[in-house]
Amino acid sequence: MCRDCDADVSEHSETCPNCGSYRIVSHPELETLSIAHIDCDAFFAAIEKRDNPALKDKPVIVGGGKRGVVATCCYLARLNGVRSAMPMFKALKACPEAVVVKPRREAYSEASRTIRTMFQSLTPKVQMLSVDEGFLDLSGTTRVNEAIPARSLARLARDIETEVGITISVGLSENKFLAKTASELDKPRGFAVLSKHEAVEMLSEKSVGFLHGVGKQLAKKLERDGYRLVGDLQSAEPRDLIRRYGETGLWLHQRSLGIDNRPVRTDTLRKSVSAERTFNEDISDYKLLEDRLWQVCEETSVRAKRSNVEGSTVTLKLKSKDFRNLTRSVTIPTPTNLANVLFRYAKPLLARESQAGRQYRLIGIGISHLTDARWETRDLVDPSVEKRAKAERASDAARSKFGNGSVVTGRSIRLAKHKAQKS
Repeated sequence: MCRDCDADVSEHSETCPNCGSYRIVSHPELETLSIAHIDCDAFFAAIEKRDNPALKDKPVIVGGGKRGVVATCCYLARLNGVRSAMPMFKALKACPEAVVVKPRREAYSEASRTIRTMFQSLTPKVQMLSVDEGFLDLSGTTRVNEAIPARSLARLARDIETEVGITISVGLSENKFLAKTASELDKPRGFAVLSKHEAVEMLSEKSVGFLHGVGKQLAKKLERDGYRLVGDLQSAEPRDLIRRYGETGLWLHQRSLGIDNRPVRTDTLRKSVSAERTFNEDISDYKLLEDRLWQVCEETSVRAKRSNVEGSTVTLKLKSKDFRNLTRSVTIPTPTNLANVLFRYAKPLLARESQAGRQYRLIGIGISHLTDARWETRDLVDPSVEKRAKAERASDAARSKFGNGSVVTGRSIRLAKHKAQKS
């Protein structure tokens, strides 16, 4: 099948006789496989290049300031060793000519919504994993789409390039694990097909860390125990793996053989909402940390309200000057999405970690154990929270109508002054 014009191509042809394209997909099971994993290529960076053509041929890094981390980067930057989650100073050392762009969440969210709608035009069975990737189950869609799943996916890729202005990589197989594996084989702008039969042979020569879901620590443990290659897991007795690693042992054995019985689920729920800030300079002053805490509480609150959720577990995240992460959580009596409630419960957690001389480079706040948001806000521990909730919602309404600058807190003013003094 030609990916560029849909023409059928002889298995011996290297180019399409209809349009001359070299982008040919050939596989014995092309007409029967129906589970796809789609990943947008360098999504944030691709949106930035789309919206600013001057960046087209330049290495682009999307992330914070010099003390932040890389959210994502384009493939030109990756060729120079830049990777997601890399500290910005290391990224700029690896690729000093890179253009650093601050994230524009709204632009990414808008593109993501468009892409999801395009996914759903092919099948209602869409499971989004993040803003830029998802699984599609196209079983039984040949008649309604007037095309086999492979051809529908090729058309989708072309439509996304035309309408959204970015490229995607497609993995097509018979289950989610193999579809995800396939999508990584031909990036960017790729289309890979992988059946379970051929996957067993292909995986056998890969290191155990190649399996999606096997992190660095598990990979090290497996290698210490003599399981260096996926083939070692394939030949192991399942009972031995289960005895060593419990349920993870059974999972390892199944994945090594390309087995994955998970359905594509459309009812997956968001598990948490959070926000974090990296400081331009390490902070040890408690009052300033407290102001920064309020800032991320406000941001988390805004995101939770937009998603119409509230959480009953509040988690504080701190990163020390030597890049060590620290998290502290508290379960609260009543689920919330209010900034002032998040701040009230997070402040004691921060106070316990703000010992003399301890410096931090990042602070974050998150809520989990989410439920649908309620209109009424009552707290038996703190009856006054209902009054503060009404005041906060009034402020939200004012900001929505007149802009973020219409209502500001004393802490926000103090942070602005501190920033001005530093500059």
